[in-house]
Amino acid sequence: MSDERITKRSVADPTDGQTDWKALDALTDEDIEAAVREDPDAAPMLSADWFSKAQVVEPAGKAMVTLRVDRDVLDFFKSSGRGYQTRMNAVLRAFMEHGQEQEKRRA
Repeated sequence: MSDERITKRSVADPTDGQTDWKALDALTDEDIEAAVREDPDAAPMLSADWFSKAQVVEPAGKAMVTLRVDRDVLDFFKSSGRGYQTRMNAVLRAFMEHGQEQEKRRA
């Protein structure tokens, strides 16, 4: 493997790279708030009031299961790379939530 395609960074040298740390340090809170307001892709600024009402919610734990699925189904999920089990879980969750919505409508 050629070293020409390897970029090395060091935690010991924070000036390494393209970030202008002096300009970043010079920004005021007002500068940052203005930049967030002007950026349509930025999440809104969070206030102290929001943080005072925020709650930490731990996700439910996962259960280890043995599940038999058709080979082609497994191959399909595996073909999209790492995280295939997480994607399978997401599909099952969507199915479950749809079923829960259907139950609520019937009740």
